[in-house]
Amino acid sequence: MGRKITIFGSFVVDLMGRCPHLPVPGETVKGSLFKMGPGGKGFNQAVAAHKAGADVTMVTKVGKDTFADLAIETMTKLGMDTKRVFSSEKAETGTALIMVDENTSQNEIAVIPGACNTITDEEVESISDLLDQSDYLLIQLETNLSSVKKTVEIASEKGVKIILNTAPVQPVSDSILKRVELITPNEVEAGILTGITVDGEESAGKAADYFLEKGVRNVMITMGSRGVYIASHKKRGMLPAYQVEAVDTTGAGDAFNGGLVTALAEGKDLWEAAEFANALAAISVQRIGTTPAMPERSEIDAFMKSHKMEG
Repeated sequence: MGRKITIFGSFVVDLMGRCPHLPVPGETVKGSLFKMGPGGKGFNQAVAAHKAGADVTMVTKVGKDTFADLAIETMTKLGMDTKRVFSSEKAETGTALIMVDENTSQNEIAVIPGACNTITDEEVESISDLLDQSDYLLIQLETNLSSVKKTVEIASEKGVKIILNTAPVQPVSDSILKRVELITPNEVEAGILTGITVDGEESAGKAADYFLEKGVRNVMITMGSRGVYIASHKKRGMLPAYQVEAVDTTGAGDAFNGGLVTALAEGKDLWEAAEFANALAAISVQRIGTTPAMPERSEIDAFMKSHKMEG
C-alpha cells in the first residue's frame, strides 16, 4: 500500500440502458438491458483506486434519499471510509442517465450532479486534517467549481500533489492550473481547454505545452485506443494502449485516473504509473458498468504479466 490519497469528487447513481443504437431527437428506441448502480467520476476513481490497493479516502456529497443509501452501502461493502461523505438537506443525490450502443459501445451521458453541486467552503475546510495526512489529491470537475478551487488551494498550501482530471470539461482558471502536479484530460477535453485540435502525437505535444506554460508540472492526454501522450519538462512521448475488445467504455477515464494515482502513490514514475493505469482501464472496458467493472489488484498484476510480450 502506498502513501495516502484523497479523492474529492462526485457521487451519482448511474441509470444505464443498452440499446441497438443511440436514439436521435424524437426517437424512442427499445433497449435490451437496464442497470442501476453507483457512479460519478469521483466515486468511480475512488473505487478503482481502492480495489487496486490504494489507501484512499473519498470526499463527496449526497442527498437525503434512497440513492444516497447506495453510496454508503457500496462503500461499506468495499471496506471504504464513509466518514467524509457530506449530506445535503435540500439537494437530491446526483444521477447520470447513460445510454450505451450495444453494437459500437459508444455512449451518451447526461449528468445531474444534485448534491455534488452544493459543496460549501465550510465543508471543504472540514477536510483540512485529511489533506494534512495526504500525499495526493485527485480531483475532477463534476462538483461545483468553487469547491474544486477551494480544495485545490488548501491542498496546494499543504504541499499535497494535485492531480486534476478535467472532466466533465469546463474552463479551468490559471490560479488552479499553476497548482497542479499532473493534469489528465482526454483528447477532446485537451482540445476544448487549449483550442488545439488533438488528433495525434504532434498536436498532443502542442496541447501539453499549453498546460506546461500555465505552470502545470506534468501532462497526460488520454487518447482512447491510441494510448496516452505523456509530457513533463524532462521527457515526452506516446505510451501505447493495451489492445482489447471493448464491451462498454463508460468509466474508462475514471479507471485510468484511479489506477494512475494508485501507482504514483506507490512511488512509480509517470510512465510506469500510466502503464498500470492503462492496464486497469483495459480490464474495465471489457466489462459492463462503471464501479462494478473496476478490477482487483491481483487481476491488474496478472493482466500486465500476460500482456508484457505484446506491448
